[in-house]
Amino acid sequence: MITLEKVRQRAEADARTNGCYLNPDSPFLNDLFDGLMQNEERYGYPSCPCRLATGKFELDRDIICPCDYRDPDVKEYGCCYCALYVRKDVFEGKTSTKPIPERRPKEKLDGAYGVSRVGGESLSVKPSETTATLAKEFPQIKLKIWYCRQCGYVCFREDPPYICPICKAKREMFAELQLGMGKQA
Repeated sequence: MITLEKVRQRAEADARTNGCYLNPDSPFLNDLFDGLMQNEERYGYPSCPCRLATGKFELDRDIICPCDYRDPDVKEYGCCYCALYVRKDVFEGKTSTKPIPERRPKEKLDGAYGVSRVGGESLSVKPSETTATLAKEFPQIKLKIWYCRQCGYVCFREDPPYICPICKAKREMFAELQLGMGKQA
């Protein structure tokens, strides 16, 4: 059972680990925790409460809280897109938050909103589909294996994360792992 306290503890632990703070506005913060809890109950994973999830893990991987965009948003704008995580100066009231432009790629936004993309096909998704089914149904989504050249972290997704969740290396440190390519000697 997912509880608000469990969601809070997870967010607090992540903020401490990554040098962020949680938004100091308690009512606002509690609304975000409630949204995370509802999304985790609904989809089985805590997608960001500020973005529309598809319910398809592979399509939503980049918006599972903390999302891929949190660290660059906090660094550049003082808070993440939904303002759950903030920089120290924002937490202390020295800087106010302002709107943040959406970093999520248009293809993923289109998928979340069910926008028609290829030959009039809608990107609506159904729960419990496999990756193979996903690849057949949505050929424009190309999942790849990425590894961090600094620590060796490996992930399977469309694009590499902005920040390595293990060593905090930037996106540029990721390389695509090519399996079965080249000639055997």
